[in-house]
Amino acid sequence: MSSTINTSLTPFAQKIAAPLVKNKITVLQVNLGRKCNLACTHCHVEASPKRTEELAPEVCQQLIAIIDRFPQIKTVDLTGGAPEMNYGFRPIVEAARRNGKEVIVRSNLTIFFVPGYEDLPEYFASNQLRVTASLPCYLESNVDQQRGAGVYNDSIRAIQRLNQLGYGEDPNLVLDLVYNPPLPTDDNFALTADQQKLELDYKTYLQAHFKLKFNNLFTITNIPIGRTRQFLQRREIHGSYLEFLANNYNAATLDRVMCRNELSIDYLGNVYDCDFNQMENINAIAPGGEKLTISRLLELNNLDIIQEIKTANYCYGCTAGTGSSCGGALV
Repeated sequence: MSSTINTSLTPFAQKIAAPLVKNKITVLQVNLGRKCNLACTHCHVEASPKRTEELAPEVCQQLIAIIDRFPQIKTVDLTGGAPEMNYGFRPIVEAARRNGKEVIVRSNLTIFFVPGYEDLPEYFASNQLRVTASLPCYLESNVDQQRGAGVYNDSIRAIQRLNQLGYGEDPNLVLDLVYNPPLPTDDNFALTADQQKLELDYKTYLQAHFKLKFNNLFTITNIPIGRTRQFLQRREIHGSYLEFLANNYNAATLDRVMCRNELSIDYLGNVYDCDFNQMENINAIAPGGEKLTISRLLELNNLDIIQEIKTANYCYGCTAGTGSSCGGALV
């Protein structure tokens, strides 16, 4: 099947009964930039040590103004790249915590061993950051294949350090791990494994082998954009993968998809409905029809102005089977 064109696929916008609309915004997710100490094969952001894009100081101040002004924001979700490497990470953390908001840092864990970032575990703990960390398998070979040689062992060491500080036990120090399946090499596709069962498998293995503790496992579907799409296209299975996701569409997930209650902000201050739309440059639109920016939100003094969520065919990835979001399975 063609890697780029699938004329039999029902467009996602036609599949859903009515346009998706926003609920009240409670989550501010910020992509601080593309700089990262890793270059993972499945990264939809296409981050790497060679990337230099990062948050502009002006946008950082606008984000802090949003955090200060709107108590409806309950969670500030920081991602990247490695968010910790990009400008604005600590000022935004401290503004959010000062306002009593939950802060999620989406950490690759290996950043703890990069010179200049060795204090991150203590910083996370002192600010009670919720750490959501990628560990795409509990087995070394699978992790290193996706993320690079040595990443598994560094991740284990990092979790051990977080455990020493109380993560996984102290209710204020939450450590969540993220599973994503290996990228398919042929059209023998499978839905993401059952989240509860896989969490038990992770906890049993990591406790038995390393005495590690964590709170939750989130299972995330590989969304066919960025490096994932390139990988699928090289094997000429991009179209068939999308069709597989569409064939497993589950309407019950629609009420809980992450785009419903979040705004996704890029390092330039542009606003999107979700991180995937951000990577595909599908901007959220203001009521007047112009592309929405964080400065415009401040001018309007309103976070709830998006009338319709922008969708694309990769939205089938979030709505297939039990669903997929930044917080794992949806149903």
